[in-house]
Amino acid sequence: MTDSTARGGTRPFRFGVVAPLTSDLPTWRDQVRRIADYGYSTLLMPDVPQWQPAPAPTLAVAATITDLRVGSWVYASPLRQAWSTAWEAHSLSVLTEGRFELGIGTGRPGIEDELRDLGLPVVPPAERLAQVRETVTALRDHDGADLHTPVVMAVRGPKAQALAADLADTVAFALMPGDDRVESTRVIRGFRALATRDIELAQHVAVIGDTVAPFMASPDTDPAALRAMDSLAVLPDDPAAAAEEIHRRREELGISYFVFGAGSADALAPVVAELAGH
Repeated sequence: MTDSTARGGTRPFRFGVVAPLTSDLPTWRDQVRRIADYGYSTLLMPDVPQWQPAPAPTLAVAATITDLRVGSWVYASPLRQAWSTAWEAHSLSVLTEGRFELGIGTGRPGIEDELRDLGLPVVPPAERLAQVRETVTALRDHDGADLHTPVVMAVRGPKAQALAADLADTVAFALMPGDDRVESTRVIRGFRALATRDIELAQHVAVIGDTVAPFMASPDTDPAALRAMDSLAVLPDDPAAAAEEIHRRREELGISYFVFGAGSADALAPVVAELAGH
């Protein structure tokens, strides 16, 4: 991809919200309905054992509340056997009538400690990446000719990028704490040069103003430091300024899918109302 209009023109904006169930059920259901009413496209669940109900059943419930798309953001490949993740993803696609998106990656920083705590094998990054490929391959076998479950891959290094260029429908880039706009631009443009087909580019935006989204960034994240380094992990909380920056990222980098934390969904509702689908 050489520019934001390559391979069929500029993609319309869409917006997702990471909204785990951390309250009572009625409050969460009301939140899901508000997210749909605001015009967000996708309700997403993180994959953090013991912090919340499991993603799959929670997403299945969410899909009965509204007509939002639903998805994992993102499954860590070493936490489950590939055949199990693929079967689960295919089942969610069937049960939601095609509204499920499988987000998958090799695991967030510190996944090794989590695996040890759970009594699971601590496998090296190359093997975790091979598990991603195995999962997607098995999912395609389950889907067959009549169903295509979209796959969102979270990537960083060259091997993960190459796999995503081969398999993913959407790619989100894992930003490191020290990445400024220049470094993030280098990574994203490098992937776009690698890709030979039309792949949606996504942005995981963990910080809105001074609000750090739980489940999306470390609790010790410093919003002021991110702004000072011009990080793409942060957006302004002023709707007009946020909309301007979102437009800039699509124009300069080709990013059209933006994912926020549930705590900022209300504040960004005017941005979503203005930009979604355009």
